[in-house]
Amino acid sequence: MKIRPLSITIISWFFIITGLISVVSGSLLYDNPESVKLMELSVLPLAVQYAMMVIGLIITIAAGVLMLKAKRIGRTAYVGWSVISLLTGLITSPAKTMLVPSIIIFVIVAFFLFRPKANEYFSGAKEDLSSNA
Repeated sequence: MKIRPLSITIISWFFIITGLISVVSGSLLYDNPESVKLMELSVLPLAVQYAMMVIGLIITIAAGVLMLKAKRIGRTAYVGWSVISLLTGLITSPAKTMLVPSIIIFVIVAFFLFRPKANEYFSGAKEDLSSNA
């Protein structure tokens, strides 16, 4: 039986919980005039921004679940989508400084997702039961 690194457990549950909270808060802000006004400052049409938001939430929640199950595709999906969405934000956002916290979180999470213990956990190799993370 594989031992899941504590960092992977924390990150996975963080993704699941924040993803679910974002579903609720996103649905509340959907018709908020101030939110819409901010989103209209972007060069991307509102429909594209909403689609990216929904896709991102689905990927975030799915990545959390998949990583809890030691599926490497969860880690890959999270990293891939994060890079795509951050690059899109850097290219299209009128307020690029608002991306700084997201970039910092991504770098920290990526660090933990690719540590040796995490790589071993996602590799499919079985670990010794006495190892910790």
